[in-house]
Amino acid sequence: MAQLVDSMPSASTGSVVVTDDLNYWGGRRIKSKDGATTEPVFEPATGRVLCQMVPCGAEEVDQAVQSAQAAYLKWSKMAGIERSRVMLEAARIIRERRDNIAKLEVINNGKTITEAEYDIDAAWQCIEYYAGLAPTLSGQHIQLPGGAFAYTRREPLGVCAGILAWNYPFMIAAWKCAPALACGNAVVFKPSPMTPVTGVILAEIFHEAGVPVGLVNVVQGGAETGSLLCHHPNVAKVSFTGSVPTGKKVMEMSAKTVKHVTLELGGKSPLLIFKDCELENAVRGALMANFLTQGQVCTNGTRVFVQREIMPQFLEEVVKRTKAIVVGDPLLTETRMGGLISKPQLDKVLGFVAQAKKEGARVLCGGEPLTPSDPKLKNGYFMSPCVLDNCRDDMTCVKEEIFGPVMSVLPFDTEEEVLQRANNTTFGLASGVFTRDISRAHRVAANLEAGTCYINTYSISPVEVPFGGYKMSVKKLYQVMY
Repeated sequence: MAQLVDSMPSASTGSVVVTDDLNYWGGRRIKSKDGATTEPVFEPATGRVLCQMVPCGAEEVDQAVQSAQAAYLKWSKMAGIERSRVMLEAARIIRERRDNIAKLEVINNGKTITEAEYDIDAAWQCIEYYAGLAPTLSGQHIQLPGGAFAYTRREPLGVCAGILAWNYPFMIAAWKCAPALACGNAVVFKPSPMTPVTGVILAEIFHEAGVPVGLVNVVQGGAETGSLLCHHPNVAKVSFTGSVPTGKKVMEMSAKTVKHVTLELGGKSPLLIFKDCELENAVRGALMANFLTQGQVCTNGTRVFVQREIMPQFLEEVVKRTKAIVVGDPLLTETRMGGLISKPQLDKVLGFVAQAKKEGARVLCGGEPLTPSDPKLKNGYFMSPCVLDNCRDDMTCVKEEIFGPVMSVLPFDTEEEVLQRANNTTFGLASGVFTRDISRAHRVAANLEAGTCYINTYSISPVEVPFGGYKMSVKKLYQVMY
């Protein structure tokens, strides 16, 4: 895999074939015993086969967990400052190889090179941040009556399993590894079967940086491999990013052995645009909140509530900007939207648009399959970004998470009304408000049932800020960013 990363400067869309083994434990890439069950992995921009993913069975998952357990016994005994030095070296290596890792992320995931470069930066910044926290972890001294005292120790859990999503393969892997390693844990993570390529690079980088052999491990596979991690008796914690139905299964399976569980699940986030907003900024925010990573982001603000007085101006401007989005080769810097992750996902999103039309929504632009002019992209999973008007709260496109480039716009009249409608959902991951009235901004943020509320901005994720949600999105946390 290191050779593949080194060769990326000359790579272009449609030119890369990955033949390296993608499972990793014991400090090296592992060839799976069962090659008969390989699954093809497709390049979203071209539809061609990028590589073959070989899922891990019970024996291989056990080997990876035992590798992590052995390394944990060494890593957990190291001082925080020692762990910090190794993590800072890993961050440095990622920073040094950022451009090449980003290209490989684009080829495997379909997002634009501009976004992928940001993701890789976010990955090393996350590792650097937690490296800074590692030496500060400490317990308490508690004075008791009669001259006695007690003290507490902060101890690692052991082997932590990460089950990853396909929309941010490298970044989410780093987000799960960094806090676990800083606290003295070992990690086994399972990438999405649709994006198996870059996770092993992160594991190799940690190994190169000097972690004990076997501390960071990668097992490839789908639901069955994930189930094996959740049931494994030596896994102390499971962290999952993905859909609500799968999250429920992860929690249920992990409960059988009373594991710690962290879930980051879906969203159907409201974006509230008041008539006193700066319209230009609100339009930019709505575009960012709906079309980032082809709309495949759990925090996206896909229910766009616009105060009725400014609805005509907003729609005119947002449609003009949406039509101008450059869709095509994601490795070109001028491209602003690449291909969706897979053909089934593309069909699913197009199906949501068709259903919205049946239910009375009006397509103002987009919502159709798109074939870029470049011949090599003719079989890619592209669609034109879509804006839907004449939407109602009871429509499928407004209630369900689409996970594609589809914006649903709804009018509102009063603050009280829009708050009630915005909170009328089973999700509660993120939200946004655009207004010049600072009192209203914080009042609305305080009343929105969402883990994150963006004020006059959207889709930023600083590592210093906690991330969580309400209801069926995740555990309850709260943050305001503007």
